[in-house]
Amino acid sequence: MDLLNTLVEKGLRRELPTREEALAVLATSDDELLDVVAAAGKVRRQWFGRRVKLNYLVNLKSGLCPEDCSYCSQRLGSKAEILKYTWLKPDEASQAAAAGVAGGAKRVCLVASGRGPTDRDVERVGRTIEAIKEQNEGVEVCACLGLLSDGQAERLREAGADAYNHNLNTSEATYEGITKTHTYADRVDTVQKAHAAGLSACSGLIAGMGETDEDLVDVVYALRELDSDSVPVNFLIPFEGTPLAKEWNLTPQRCLRILAMVRFVCPDVEVRIAGGREVHLRSMQPLALNIANSIFLGDYLTSEGQAGQADLDMIADAGFEVEGAGTTTLPKHRADALAAAGGGCGSQASAGCGSHDAAEDGAGCGSHAGGCGPCGGHAVPEPAEPADAAANQARTDLVAVRRRGAGTDLAPNA
Repeated sequence: MDLLNTLVEKGLRRELPTREEALAVLATSDDELLDVVAAAGKVRRQWFGRRVKLNYLVNLKSGLCPEDCSYCSQRLGSKAEILKYTWLKPDEASQAAAAGVAGGAKRVCLVASGRGPTDRDVERVGRTIEAIKEQNEGVEVCACLGLLSDGQAERLREAGADAYNHNLNTSEATYEGITKTHTYADRVDTVQKAHAAGLSACSGLIAGMGETDEDLVDVVYALRELDSDSVPVNFLIPFEGTPLAKEWNLTPQRCLRILAMVRFVCPDVEVRIAGGREVHLRSMQPLALNIANSIFLGDYLTSEGQAGQADLDMIADAGFEVEGAGTTTLPKHRADALAAAGGGCGSQASAGCGSHDAAEDGAGCGSHAGGCGPCGGHAVPEPAEPADAAANQARTDLVAVRRRGAGTDLAPNA
């Protein structure tokens, strides 16, 4: 297919596809799906080989959020029966993080519900970052605390944070229909603040909220323009008790096309399969690893993922390998740019590690969604229903609400 050959060539050159080409990926047929995955896989292997980076979420503060994000189980007025608790102590968070690191996680994502942190919250999270890094040598820490005020990104960087997550979630044109308590511009501003402070920018999207193909392309193009190092792709889980409870719009094939489009538009960044992969990709998860080079290990913020060992088995069975702590995630040109800006995440500059550029060595929250996202979990689905019926019924049988890990007396799933 001429389209896919063109996209592969552009991806290997880090050249931006046209909007028409990106939209054409989303419009491909099921008969063409394996060709799409194979083409995206060529780009993925050029920049990341067969490595899979593992990330682990620690929910520092759950529920009780004043924001009205329609997709979120922690939103204002949510009736979702999730865990609700205030800030974990640094030692509690560090203990939870250690479980993920022991399972192979290279990055720990610290997430807190709310519009954004106070200066006192930033100090609290700073102490947590220090505790985690003292007990887990070489671990990356990403903070996801909502909208940042001036100077807060710099203080997080000084405390040892490597990255900051704040997702755009959807296109600017449709953002107001999803959230009204803050704006799309507010989110862009926070990503820019993180960048300016020398933090690695982590920003992604949520698919399945009723958006059009044009919306998906718009938000991914915006993420490329923001130069995010990491792009988490979330697939909405419609939690009962939220406004989007009946939005079941995704199929495994649709998810794979979305991931492929993201890879073609953002060829040399960490594309992470985030919340909802177990529910929406289901048995196609191993195929998705040919496109994405990063996943979350174990549970999410308010829902349970598949067992951590199942993730590790899936990676090995699909012929991939878990990325080690001493390996640089990003290609050399991105790692060098991040190190020059004062960041360390992905570059491993402080450890003196090489760049591991795949092209050269042949290795072939108030704003917390996804990359630090609210969704995830798995359960055994009932027999498939017709698409029109599934779209009009809440599939709560698929959503396993998190009842373990940080903030509970039960061990985390890692």
